[in-house]
Amino acid sequence: MLRSLHMKLVMIMVLLIMSLMIVVGAFLINSVTAFYLEDFYSQMSDVFQDPLLYHDLTTPASEEENGAQQLSLVLDAYAGELGVDGRNRKLYILDSNGVCLISPDGAAAQLNYTENLTFALTTGLETGQSGDESSLALDYMDVAIPIRRGEESYIIYILDNKATSNDLTDQMLVLIVEALIFGLVISILLSFLLSKTMVTPIQKLTEGAMRVAEGDFSRKIEVVSQDEIGVLTDTFNDMAGQLRDTLRQVENERNKLDTLFLHMTDGVVAFSREGRLIHSNPAAARMLRQSIGPETTYEDLFPGGAALDQVLAADDHLEEERQVRDRYLQLLMAPFDRGREGGGALVVLHDVTEQRKNEEMRREFVANVSHELRTPLTNIRSYAETLTENAGEMPPDMEKKFLGVILNESDRMTHIVQDLLTLSRFDSERDELKLTRFSFEEAVQDIYNAVYMEAQKHDHTLTLDMEPGLPAILADRERVLQVMMNIVSNAIKYTPDGGHIDIYAGTRRGRVWMIVDDDGIGIPEEDRPRIFERFYRVDKARSRQSGGTGLGLSIAREIVERHRGRITLLRKESPGLAIRLELNIEGPDYGR
Repeated sequence: MLRSLHMKLVMIMVLLIMSLMIVVGAFLINSVTAFYLEDFYSQMSDVFQDPLLYHDLTTPASEEENGAQQLSLVLDAYAGELGVDGRNRKLYILDSNGVCLISPDGAAAQLNYTENLTFALTTGLETGQSGDESSLALDYMDVAIPIRRGEESYIIYILDNKATSNDLTDQMLVLIVEALIFGLVISILLSFLLSKTMVTPIQKLTEGAMRVAEGDFSRKIEVVSQDEIGVLTDTFNDMAGQLRDTLRQVENERNKLDTLFLHMTDGVVAFSREGRLIHSNPAAARMLRQSIGPETTYEDLFPGGAALDQVLAADDHLEEERQVRDRYLQLLMAPFDRGREGGGALVVLHDVTEQRKNEEMRREFVANVSHELRTPLTNIRSYAETLTENAGEMPPDMEKKFLGVILNESDRMTHIVQDLLTLSRFDSERDELKLTRFSFEEAVQDIYNAVYMEAQKHDHTLTLDMEPGLPAILADRERVLQVMMNIVSNAIKYTPDGGHIDIYAGTRRGRVWMIVDDDGIGIPEEDRPRIFERFYRVDKARSRQSGGTGLGLSIAREIVERHRGRITLLRKESPGLAIRLELNIEGPDYGR
């Protein structure tokens, strides 16, 4: 209870009043006692300095028999001025030997020889000095005055037992105690009111601080005064407002970071210095192909790699690459909060599978281009050297045949270079589509007519099935015809003689489509995902024999994608291959 500021203020006020009353009471009591003491000696001095009294005391009568009795009679006349009453203040007359001659208590009176009485008997009788010294600590007041009366010496001794002073002191003490009690009651009431006035704003501040600590910034504390507590309350309200805005900003930033952390494609895993998991995002679990729980450690996720102590001691960051099933992951490991107890290690996982595939594709691309160009160049050189060495000696038919081979190989090189230039223009976004509106039905019919004779040469059965009234489309007619021709030509090339090739066309939901279905050699399941890659061929030897370069379907896909269309392989139960082409009727910008 005493820990309460309210009670502490009350106790301080009570102790302050008590201390003040005690000090004042002690001062008053001492002042009254000192006043009575000073008044006593002042009264004695004034009376005994009266010349008439002094004359009566020192001048004996003729034939005086009892001087002490005469002194008593003289002093009785001044009893009122001396305050002698026989009870509280008594008058004694002693001879020079200290024998009490006159006493209000009778002849059997016994006197205590105080310092003043002793001084008067020993020194005062010779020097005439009175014994008039006393102290507030003594419980009496006395004065001893030596008198020379004729030939005899006497001591007038007045003793006051301080009864009057003590009675007044007791009464004053009672008044002080009563005043103290009354003052305490008032001080307690006032201190309660004062402390309540001071503590109530502090309690409100405490309640407000507790609400702020719990995250409640909705209510402000009312400012009821303009003093320091009012200024503190106003400052607290401003601080709470600033803290609320700051927490909102921090919360927004944290939400942004959490969202980014949750949905980022790179995996992130954080560990403490002991190797315990602090945090991870879903991408890390997907990339590592294993679940990550609270009990997962650094060694569980990255065994056999850089040790945790090595990562924590690294100046910058460590890199390593590892393969997880069919994926290649690049690991960037770095310490955070270096030198602090709460630090640890952060591991960022980046999927570099596509980069590795692209690098492999680039290597294959360069190798394929080199190989594709070297083969016709080698043939051209061989036939040209043979013609040169046997000029004029070869039969005309043989020379014509050799020249035909050279022309065919030149055409083959030209096709390869043209295809490479086409892909290069697509990659650099420099090949603009020449959009025109043309009949999709006529385009399909033209392709059918163009390849019909080639299909007859291989004894293929070529059929065309189109929905009537196909709409005109907005596209680059030459590029679309190039894609159609590539699909149908491949079907003719890779279908054994006597096969069947069916062409279907129609429209659906704002798109036109064409399907080329054959019963040829088809594509193995493991090669289907790569069929549209550049220079990729299922049977490279047979492709070269048929004049293929492995770029046709790559170019077709590039053209279709630039038209915002789709070219896909369809699944079929029977042997062969079915390819579906879809294009927007309203052009590349439709459906964006």
